Amino acid sequence: MELIDQHSKKIMEGCKERARDMGLNFEQQTLEYIVSNRDLLELSPKLMIPTLYDYWVQDVEVLKEKGRYDLYPVNPFETVINTRPAISFYNDNNPDWMNVMIFYHVLAHIDFFQNNYYYQDTWNYDFKGEALADKRLIARLRSEKGRWVDYIIEFARGMDNLVGYFNELSRQDRPWIKTTQQKQIDYYFDVFLQNYKDFSTQDYLKEIEEYNSYINTHDEEVGNQLFFSNVKKRFPEFEEKFKRHQEAEDNSNQDLMQFIMENSDYLNRQENKWIKSVMEVVRKTSVFFQPQIRTKIMNEGWATYWHETLFLNDDRIQGHEVDFAKTHSKVAALSRVGMNAYAIGSRIFKQIEEHGDKGKYSLDYFNLQDITDRENFDQKTQKGRDLIFNVRKNFCDFMLIRDFVNQDFVNRYQLFVAGKKLNRGKRKWEYYVKSRKAEDYRRMLMNNLYHPPSISFSTTRDGKLYLKHHFEERPLVQDYITNTMLGIEYLWGAPVQLETHEVESLSESTSEDSQPNITWKKVLYTMENKKITKQVL
Repeated sequence: MELIDQHSKKIMEGCKERARDMGLNFEQQTLEYIVSNRDLLELSPKLMIPTLYDYWVQDVEVLKEKGRYDLYPVNPFETVINTRPAISFYNDNNPDWMNVMIFYHVLAHIDFFQNNYYYQDTWNYDFKGEALADKRLIARLRSEKGRWVDYIIEFARGMDNLVGYFNELSRQDRPWIKTTQQKQIDYYFDVFLQNYKDFSTQDYLKEIEEYNSYINTHDEEVGNQLFFSNVKKRFPEFEEKFKRHQEAEDNSNQDLMQFIMENSDYLNRQENKWIKSVMEVVRKTSVFFQPQIRTKIMNEGWATYWHETLFLNDDRIQGHEVDFAKTHSKVAALSRVGMNAYAIGSRIFKQIEEHGDKGKYSLDYFNLQDITDRENFDQKTQKGRDLIFNVRKNFCDFMLIRDFVNQDFVNRYQLFVAGKKLNRGKRKWEYYVKSRKAEDYRRMLMNNLYHPPSISFSTTRDGKLYLKHHFEERPLVQDYITNTMLGIEYLWGAPVQLETHEVESLSESTSEDSQPNITWKKVLYTMENKKITKQVL
């Protein structure tokens, strides 16, 4: 592995100038490395971070990719890392025209990483440096604790899809955090007086007046202390209730892994505190990669849109238009069965830009019923480019599909949801057009998005950890339940219970195109002393 040569670097710098002229925004400093195809395959299983902690699953993925490459040799093209500076890897046998295309693709990825709202927790984060430090930590612990380190990684990874990504993201939006004093005031007036003391409106207003009189006649901090000193004399239970309320609020802002690290008696023993450092590495890594999972269609669509737009306007590649068309078609071809994120994402951005230029995101357009009037509608607003940059900044995959995959989009690209049925005579599966409705196509795309289960947690009086799966008619994968609960029981140091739903009965629907009829049953799994039991609730 080595840095690209000066000739290729000059090409990249020229791509940066043209990309910035078109509105892309990214840091000037980037690093580009030349590697072989096999090197690229080895980078992918490590989540594109070469210094990430080693784990046996990554080695299995490397072997799998090598085997696939031996059977079907292909060019993996590029890999981009969301670090500071951004790092990208390229094949060692790319011609210049292909590098121009790939450089534009990479620069669009970097622009997305550095400007999309969902990545804001990574903007000032030296993850590559953190990953290197974590790798050294894991290596040191392996030399001391042996195979137990890998058991802990396995147990932690069993629940790393439950990390509180949105809690972490929301912290970036808070210019202030309430002090204990502010929390005490809010709890007293909003919860304690209304829920526990059931004050009448008149008594409640008198209490506010009394508080204001303390503040007006003393310094704010002193007045607050005097007021609550009086409150504690009048209501001796206030202090304990406020403490419990704070504990519950703190727990509600934690994800399952955080809760276990903070509250497990087993982990907080002096001899077991090293386990928490391993869990924190796994959790931190998962949080860092959450935005990539949630913006795959947008990210790849944005990069594909821009490598096409910029490449075709680059005078340096004249004579290679046909070569580009062949390569681009392999990347951006619409899949009739399933989903190609590159194809769908780039076409959504194209339609957003075209509709924005024509003013079609307006009430006048949406009120039109005639299909010819809708096709010919053009207010020449030329706001499309601003609109796609706004979408790039503020949206994720779910929002993009929800707002922009409409009937116009489905009709324009002749999209449909494919069904599959068994032809018993020919002994093979046959695909057919099941629906051309936008709502059905949108639902199909939504079903392909990342959607971790919603799990709340609490402790019982006898010390068990109780997990409640908030059911959305998407059952948990039963093959993983036992091992995941086994790991959680080990880390918690006490029995674990899981409330969830499973299929009770399944019957075929009368209509070929409708969904099967499913009835669900509520079940409770209990993991105790490494043995799992299940009961129907």
